[in-house]
Amino acid sequence: MTENPSPAAIKAWARLMRVSRQLLERAEDALKDAGLPPLAWYDVLHELAKAGEGGLRPFQLIERTLFAQYNVSRLLARLEADGLVEKLRVADDGRGQTVRITGKGREMRRRMWAVYGQSIAELVGARLSDDDLETLSALLGRLRHPAISE
Repeated sequence: MTENPSPAAIKAWARLMRVSRQLLERAEDALKDAGLPPLAWYDVLHELAKAGEGGLRPFQLIERTLFAQYNVSRLLARLEADGLVEKLRVADDGRGQTVRITGKGREMRRRMWAVYGQSIAELVGARLSDDDLETLSALLGRLRHPAISE
């Protein structure tokens, strides 16, 4: 038998969804206003930069970004067409590919971070104290699956 959510759980859920959407929209708007690509591009470039020269397989990008497979495929095709990533064949897997960020991709990531980072600072950092940010981070970590305590 499924338990109905409490009024407090419903209120927290609604606020979390609304605030999350608003923050993402404002960060997206800031990138667009600066003539930069959407946030999804940053997410992929960031994960590829973290992976280093070895790059990542597309399925690893899907796991790390939580994008649907078809979205990652289209996004990688666009990033490759713009010279921001390169696809390399995997030697022991005839159909497999590794995706690696290029120098141009690193530069785009840097330009995007200048705007995205500023958005985070203004939209979150400037509105909450460091203690509040630590509390919020801990609470959200408990909601993740699996939960994290960092």
